[in-house]
Amino acid sequence: MSGAVRHWALIPAAGVGRRFGAEVPKQYLALAGRPVIDHAIAAFIGHPAIAGCAVVLGSADGWWSDVSAYANHPDVLRAPGGAERCHSVRNGLTALADRAAEDDWVLVHDAARPCLRRSDLDRLLAALREEPVGALLAVPIADTVKRADAGQVAETLPRSALWRAYTPQAFRLGLLRRALAQAQARDVVVTDDASAVELLGLRPALIECQADNIKITRPEDLPLAAFYLQQQQLDVQGRSG
Repeated sequence: MSGAVRHWALIPAAGVGRRFGAEVPKQYLALAGRPVIDHAIAAFIGHPAIAGCAVVLGSADGWWSDVSAYANHPDVLRAPGGAERCHSVRNGLTALADRAAEDDWVLVHDAARPCLRRSDLDRLLAALREEPVGALLAVPIADTVKRADAGQVAETLPRSALWRAYTPQAFRLGLLRRALAQAQARDVVVTDDASAVELLGLRPALIECQADNIKITRPEDLPLAAFYLQQQQLDVQGRSG
């Protein structure tokens, strides 16, 4: 590898949040005094290890410029969204390629995941120093998991090897572009970036994070995220007091 390897954030935000059911996309809903997406971006902008951030927006997005405090930030690039999340990520990688090298790390993070802790981000970044493939934040599943068939239990799955995949998910820019291109060529719509890399026969590392790194999907998730942010702030104040 030539030169110093850098780290970039990529935040796909082209979704409209149909499951949430609000008139405003969930990433623009107010949360603790600012839009949800700004909490997600704030985890990266200003971090000493992050060189910049690409935000991928839908063509009909009418909120970003008026709502986000990062709309005109010099370290935040804008890229056009795609039909599915995986297509938006590909567009974001194309935008980053003007500034980033093929072997730079790209950390893809959900726009609707506003409670990422600095300690979890640092743990992921530290893991990348020795990781040849890439890594993602995740949480072991504690609940009993059932596989359903026509509304009935088909079987109970052993949970010892099951994890919830969270974000950020970090991969080299060139590797992730190749993985997503192959998935698209095979007509496979992947729901996260690790899945695309797995299609290449590679095995990303799982980095355990705090369970409060939730994704806002339903209305009840918004007050829960506000509670988690408040508790995180109290934790910070307690450590500095």
